Amino acid sequence: MASGLHESDVANPVLRWIDARLPIISMMQKEYGTFPTPRNFNYFWNFGALAMVNLLIMIATGVFLAMNYTPHTSMAFDSVERIMRDVNFGWLLRYVHANGASMFFIVVYIHIWRGLYYGSYKAPRELLWMLGVVIFLLMMATAFMGYVLPWGQMSFWGATVITNLFSALPLVGPDIVTWLWGGFSVDNPTLNRFFSLHYLLPFVIFGVVFLHVAALHITGSNNPLGIDPKGPQDTVPFHPYYTAKDSVGLVAYFAVFAILVFFFPNMLGHPDNYIPANPLVTPAHIVPEWYFLPFYAILRAVPDKLGGVALMFGSIAILFVLPWLDTSPVRSMRFRPVARIFLFLWLIAFFVLLYCGGKPPEEPFVTIARVASAYYFLYFLVILPLLGRLERPLPLPESIARPVLRGGGPLPAGAMSKPMEKA
Repeated sequence: MASGLHESDVANPVLRWIDARLPIISMMQKEYGTFPTPRNFNYFWNFGALAMVNLLIMIATGVFLAMNYTPHTSMAFDSVERIMRDVNFGWLLRYVHANGASMFFIVVYIHIWRGLYYGSYKAPRELLWMLGVVIFLLMMATAFMGYVLPWGQMSFWGATVITNLFSALPLVGPDIVTWLWGGFSVDNPTLNRFFSLHYLLPFVIFGVVFLHVAALHITGSNNPLGIDPKGPQDTVPFHPYYTAKDSVGLVAYFAVFAILVFFFPNMLGHPDNYIPANPLVTPAHIVPEWYFLPFYAILRAVPDKLGGVALMFGSIAILFVLPWLDTSPVRSMRFRPVARIFLFLWLIAFFVLLYCGGKPPEEPFVTIARVASAYYFLYFLVILPLLGRLERPLPLPESIARPVLRGGGPLPAGAMSKPMEKA
């Protein structure tokens, strides 16, 4: 073996020659083959892989859609209609892309919920969690700009309302809005720059996802018990155990995705977006896409414009400091019965905000949204810090292998033998 070359174990001579000079195959085998993974994952751990698959689908369909889209105010709406009617399988590309955005947020919301329930944000995974929040923010920016591109009524007025929020910032607000618009209203420069950024940001997301996965492989995965592996008896190789389990989840995901695309392709969209944008006609009820509704409800729950904007952005920014707000040494909510109740109340508040965000800003929805918004922040800023000091968690199991093998009983004879270590 020449000096400086990687010593490859690949059997195929061509692949071994490549791997010796660029050890991609060895890296994949190490990171996704023999990588030791807690043996007690449940199906909530599928959603990280599903999010990656969803991102690749969005990038692939987006590239082909961009080949036929015209980012000009006088032609954007018609170019989308041409994609739907004249481009070979253009209807499929567009429906997969549009519903893929909804599927992406569903998958990521479940992924975030899993992190909240099992304490995946706690040490030593703080940076892993923060990178995940960055991905979430980039997703929201990308989805918002993508919603503007069809240049329908809700696209135009949604862009007008959301970009106008920055005018609430003292001193610099109006200048930021003018800069975002590229003029003095939402017009052709706005559409052009939104199209450019919508094309660029998914590749930025992909880069941050790479960092997210790299951080995961440094700290190792959390697990439903929230305790660290004590030895080889607590882990299994990622392949074939979790590649097989992820494949089951992937089949279920594609089944739901296919039902949505082929039977209910417009269920999650807004009918006003099939009307060409008209700056002279304001829709009766301007709403963003459904996955923004909880944060839109928080915005509208505050009577002051600047306060509403601050709380809306704060509702996401608070996730960055969550690892330090939760003062409990126990990760998993399985062993925190009191905290679990408050977390489920928070989940209910989130769905209440989602519901109120889609309703007109009138009573009783405004008051309900205010109560839900108050609890949203109360949970993170008051309840979690206090519970960490006051709650008595249930006793933790001694190891992952013990509850896996015998429901928490003693390890069977030979559990630490070589066959178990290989598993």
